[in-house]
Amino acid sequence: MTAIAVILVFLAAALLLGLRARRGKDMDFEEWSVGGRGFGTVFVFLLLAGEIYTTFTFLGASGWAYGKGAPAYYILCYASLAYVLSYWLLPAIWRYAKEHRLISQSDFFVSKFDSPWLGALVALVGVVAMVPYLVLQLKGLGIIVSLSSYGHISPHWAIIIGTVALTVYVTISGIHGSAWTSVLKDGAILAVVLILGIYLPVHYFGGIGEMFRAVDKAQPELLTLPSSGMSTSWFASTVLLSAVGFYMWPHTFSASYSAQNERVFRRNAIFMPLYQLILLFVFFAGFAAVLVVPGLKGADADLSLLRITVESFPPWFVGVVGGAGVLTALVPGSLLLMSSATCLAKNVYRLARPRTTDAQVGRLAQLLVPAIALIALFFTFNGGSSIVSLLLMGYALVTQLFPALLASLASRRMVTKQGAAAGIVVGVITVALVTITGVSVGSLLPGLPQAVKDLNVGVVALVLNVLVMMAVSAATRTPADDDDRVDLRPEAPASAG
Repeated sequence: MTAIAVILVFLAAALLLGLRARRGKDMDFEEWSVGGRGFGTVFVFLLLAGEIYTTFTFLGASGWAYGKGAPAYYILCYASLAYVLSYWLLPAIWRYAKEHRLISQSDFFVSKFDSPWLGALVALVGVVAMVPYLVLQLKGLGIIVSLSSYGHISPHWAIIIGTVALTVYVTISGIHGSAWTSVLKDGAILAVVLILGIYLPVHYFGGIGEMFRAVDKAQPELLTLPSSGMSTSWFASTVLLSAVGFYMWPHTFSASYSAQNERVFRRNAIFMPLYQLILLFVFFAGFAAVLVVPGLKGADADLSLLRITVESFPPWFVGVVGGAGVLTALVPGSLLLMSSATCLAKNVYRLARPRTTDAQVGRLAQLLVPAIALIALFFTFNGGSSIVSLLLMGYALVTQLFPALLASLASRRMVTKQGAAAGIVVGVITVALVTITGVSVGSLLPGLPQAVKDLNVGVVALVLNVLVMMAVSAATRTPADDDDRVDLRPEAPASAG
């Protein structure tokens, strides 16, 4: 019962922080969704960089280290590249969003391409992609709480209780609740990850180096990329796909609107890749579990970190791990719920009812939060797939928005709204077909070289997206396609005095 008590303390603290975050604020739609564009470096850092520390960190990263070995290192690479990209990408997005008072990711596409219909398409793609990501958080929440409570709380009840808490503070406090809870979440998870990643190899093997030598002796195939399947070409293409898709998630994209100024992004881009190194300690825990808790197969590999924790620590610390795990589900889950509701209310419902006021859109977005939570609960209780598989599917979908976004930032409009929409549709359909049928490049074209057959199919969808986008744009271009210039240069420093 000690572990359960600690977990409940973490849950209560998260709920209290989330509810108190709205104090003293006029919670209109802009304040609820983007924090009145007043967040400084720390909050933006936690909302953007802290996004990598989700239930995926606890379960997916360690589970892949346990079950697949070296291919898990792609997780370490892609976010670091995305942070480098953010140095140039996010300031341009932020400037345009501030100038045009944008709220959602879809608003950006509506304004850039002068097409509410394109905005609705982007909103629907984003919400469809966010559902598996939200399911990932809820599945992870159930696993974490059930195992760290020694089975006293079932995964179903853990998911339901967590979803209710999540829905309440998102509806009331919006992004302010997410920001304040992320402070507690990041502090807790960093402490837990460092302790697990250092203690477990030292306790069981005498050190990190000794642990890898033991794993290499027992299962040498885990420490190298295979020659086929998750090979070097799969690794590189998956890193590329995930890096360009990192800021295409609607909740991450719109979270960038909350910054006070564009210098916040450039300061953060310097330190965020270093923050990513903490994931190494998650891998250490996963590799330690290979020999300490052997025999986990398939999706059960996601349980490896918690299984070794339960075997290695007293109940109170297991409760701390479980409490930190709860927070890793609540913070990204809150952003996912809020962004989904905002996109549907502002860019889909308002398209059908153009006379809807901002206040009405804001109220509708808050009402949609519990509705989307219920949909996510349904898929959580009725779906399969491992933690990483869910994430990869979502990335393949949101990455289809990147070509149109990049084209919109060019100094001269090269892509029409018809071209952008056609490219997104073709890319999304390709991802959907691949996901449903389970085909790969190798199964479609078995005569190709192995390196080509191993490419992540999401990259193939991205290539088709670009080809269709450019072809349709060339066919639909008119003289009315004026320049849409965006200054990508760094903001000039403020003058002294």
